[in-house]
Amino acid sequence: MSLQIRKERVAIYPGTFDPVTMGHMDIIHRAAKQFDRLIVAVLNNLSKNPLFSVEERTELLRQATADLPNVEIDSFRDLLVNYVRQKDAQVIVRGIRTVTDFEYELQNASINHNLDPNAETIFMMTNPKYSYLSSSVVKEIAHFGGNVSDFVTPEVEQAMKLKFSQRDGASG
Repeated sequence: MSLQIRKERVAIYPGTFDPVTMGHMDIIHRAAKQFDRLIVAVLNNLSKNPLFSVEERTELLRQATADLPNVEIDSFRDLLVNYVRQKDAQVIVRGIRTVTDFEYELQNASINHNLDPNAETIFMMTNPKYSYLSSSVVKEIAHFGGNVSDFVTPEVEQAMKLKFSQRDGASG
């Protein structure tokens, strides 16, 4: 009888996470149950003008996932398939809120699979109570002083208040 060593199941959940929302956290918690290790990878997206720096986003994610021992927070600035290879991951996790998300994510999954046939993508449907939620909406609400406590963790809410008060103070 031979002992078979099972390869660690590693998944990457990539995103901008500017900021991380309760919808993201829902996917993180659920995906963490499915894999030995989940790497939440903050994309340093050159085409976006983020509210938070990559370092701030990774730190907010570390705080939000501190209770999940198999979740690792990282950042990358490369093709996703290169990052997946580098981390020896088998799966890319993507959250889906709407049909529009699905069409966009299906296109990305197809391109990633074309670039690397070993790059498998799984889609997780967002909890319906977060299906309307996006980082953009949360930022807009916070910018105008609205209550975002149902949409983000307390740490993110505080960081947003601080960020917007600094911006408003600098422009006024």
